[in-house]
Amino acid sequence: MRTSKPVFLLLASVGMALSLAGCATSSGAQLEPARFVAMQEEPGEEYIIGPLDKLTVHVWRNDELGAEVQVRPDGRITTPLVADMPAVGKTPTMLAEDIRLQLSQYIEDPLVTVIVNEFAGTFSQQVRIIGATAEPASLPYRANMTLLDAMIAVGGLSEYAAGNRAKLIRFDRESGQQREYDLRLSDLLRRGESDANVMLRPGDVIIIPESMF
Repeated sequence: MRTSKPVFLLLASVGMALSLAGCATSSGAQLEPARFVAMQEEPGEEYIIGPLDKLTVHVWRNDELGAEVQVRPDGRITTPLVADMPAVGKTPTMLAEDIRLQLSQYIEDPLVTVIVNEFAGTFSQQVRIIGATAEPASLPYRANMTLLDAMIAVGGLSEYAAGNRAKLIRFDRESGQQREYDLRLSDLLRRGESDANVMLRPGDVIIIPESMF
């Protein structure tokens, strides 16, 4: 068995968590095929701020009250006149409004904007790829993100990956269960079969096993 101990433990822990959550098979359901559309490179209006995101806070006509800040691990930020403001779980618009309300104690009718410069996203907005890949990683979800996009970001399959035995684990909100889907990563990455490319959703987990021989 070529799987390294850290990867083996990670796979085992994920498998245990999915078992406890009640993972259902896809039962014939199909993943949405990839659409070839222009990718959105920045978070949209509904992006949820996560820990370690880097933000720019701008206050119109009051540049001294703005700042470039990183969301702390505790989920808060500090800017001039605004201390320990909770940021995680809010959209940029929501955070700007909360900062505006705080600053309105000191200046009249402040106009605040918040821009996300570098983003990691909350766990529910990430796509996680683990197992036999060059660089297992958690990726921030982007609008219109595809399986191919995610695999390129992690450097593709490892030498011994069993790509066509890979699985996608997705939480189905309607049933309240984790659902499991088959993936054809070898067909996609090594044979260029575009019909094996599918659309991803925030929170997806891709598990890639190694070949046993």
